[in-house]
Amino acid sequence: MKAIGYKQAGALNRTEALVDIELDKPTPTGHDILVKVSAISVNPVDYKIRKNVSPTDGAWKVLGWDAVGNVEAVGDNASAFKAGDEVFYAGSLIRQGANSEYHLVDERIVGRKPKSISDTEAAALPLTAITAWEMMFDRLDIRKPVPGAANAIVIIGGAGGVGSIAIQLARALTDVTVIATASRPETQAWVKELGAHHVVDHTKPLAKQIEALGIGAPAFVFSTNETHTQIAEIVELIAPQGRFGLIDDPAALDVVSFKRKSVSIHWELMFTRSIFGTADIAEQGKLLNEVAALIDSGKIKTTVTEVIRPINAENLTKAHATLESGKAKGKIVLEGF
Repeated sequence: MKAIGYKQAGALNRTEALVDIELDKPTPTGHDILVKVSAISVNPVDYKIRKNVSPTDGAWKVLGWDAVGNVEAVGDNASAFKAGDEVFYAGSLIRQGANSEYHLVDERIVGRKPKSISDTEAAALPLTAITAWEMMFDRLDIRKPVPGAANAIVIIGGAGGVGSIAIQLARALTDVTVIATASRPETQAWVKELGAHHVVDHTKPLAKQIEALGIGAPAFVFSTNETHTQIAEIVELIAPQGRFGLIDDPAALDVVSFKRKSVSIHWELMFTRSIFGTADIAEQGKLLNEVAALIDSGKIKTTVTEVIRPINAENLTKAHATLESGKAKGKIVLEGF
């Protein structure tokens, strides 16, 4: 089968950074299903691993943690899907990724693809939707108010992949006021289109901009990137007893200043359930089915903003470069081998 991989971690400006390769078609066992992949999308985790993690056994490393396709075969303990079913999922960080014609994935973290949208549109959703959902509803618990705080969430990096779906989920499933950050005219327009009540510029001091909205100190802050540059502003703007969550990877993060306000701090990694095989691992499959229902009912929409065809090393390299630039809006999807 066709796949895209690498053997040595490093920068993108190398001919061996991402390579078109041939691998054996895998066979599903246990809870696994074999999916014939039709579309994939890229996320920051892809380029972070490509830059920093080399395979230890000399084998090819295949990236990719967003996929849509048809079930080809199922393992002996798999019962949720059958051959021919259309599915979407984000996979597991500790297994080979989905940048391949066929891919093995544990059925418990797989959802049924939304019926009302294309494979390309669906491929933009799984990883970011799981991340946003788990952060807002499992970690920050934004449905539970903070006494005395404004019932509002600040989403830092609102135009990115996670921010784009977080805005929509918050609007569709809660009455929380959404304050999104974006710095360029096109990204500010994008987050407004997605449903943000207010937009502020994260290249300028956030606390004063949010105070000027006149709604009070927000109960929740969800930071998707560059958290280390915003930490002092977050400490200032968040309400006492508020809840703060982040998903990026600062080299260091001084959170001592949160103590005076008794702010709780939450770090989200959507791969935790699949890495550790947690007792509630199947919650991700259920979550994706709920996202599909929201799509099919018209309550939220796909966040794909760019489609590249076909799926190969050259085009995947272009997608990685765009993401690494920090200027991406929404999601980049690759379609068809």
